Amino acid sequence: MPNNRKIMPRETAAFQGERGAFSEEAARRLLDPDVHVAPCQSFQEVFEKLKSRQVTAAVIPIENSLHGSVHENYDHLLNYDFQITGETSVRIVHNLIAPPGVSFRQIRKVYSHPVALNQCLKFFAQNPQIEKVPFYDTAGSVKMVLEKGLRDAGAIASAIAAEIYGGRILKKSIEDDRQNFTRFFLLRRKDYKPRHAPEAPRGWKTSVVFTTRNIPGALFRALSAFALRDLNLAKIESRPLRGKPWEYLFYLDFMGHMEEERCRNALRHLGELADFLRVLGCYPRGA
Repeated sequence: MPNNRKIMPRETAAFQGERGAFSEEAARRLLDPDVHVAPCQSFQEVFEKLKSRQVTAAVIPIENSLHGSVHENYDHLLNYDFQITGETSVRIVHNLIAPPGVSFRQIRKVYSHPVALNQCLKFFAQNPQIEKVPFYDTAGSVKMVLEKGLRDAGAIASAIAAEIYGGRILKKSIEDDRQNFTRFFLLRRKDYKPRHAPEAPRGWKTSVVFTTRNIPGALFRALSAFALRDLNLAKIESRPLRGKPWEYLFYLDFMGHMEEERCRNALRHLGELADFLRVLGCYPRGA
């Protein structure tokens, strides 16, 4: 008997970095462990691929618990009219990875992204014979070391990178701070319609961006739209408003679904006070 069920095409997600980047781990969590991926050289390329429909989704880092916000991506969220449909937090575990057959005693150089190197300073202090060498990407450093077959070098990256490129983990979890997390957004085009309504066991979160007049008390009054309705603000971030020196855009995350009555009222109230307001997304709160 023929199977008439329509087979849905697998998702393809764009992210910045090489295969094995922490963004790929986030994509697997947000979409599917077997999701197709489209690695990109820059965040700009990630947004362009989604805009041109070369991919069905994009996964971007938005903030790190140690280093703060990824400001470039806040700017892209304003310039590209996509919707945030999900979020997740990935614990950043840095591993020392080398080609098979290379021992720790042989390592004299370690390549990785500058941020990753700086998050492993205790390891380098304990091993002064090892030189840290900045590279453009964590996973990319593993790819390079393995492709060149370097016998005196390693790389710092994720366990997924070791798996993908056939590297051997010499030392696990060498980061200085175990409370190192990066928060990622899942982005879709505005015309995206989910096949099933997502579950939100931890509740919902809504993200907006707005501007106010540059007058005393304007931001206080804008935030009162949420305080008066007992809505919890999860984050607020300011970014320069292009063309208006010393004026700012405010990005804000609050707990609640935009269709709840108190959330609708808060957004309507904010809209009356703001010069500009856009809802960036309403999505299940990530773990």
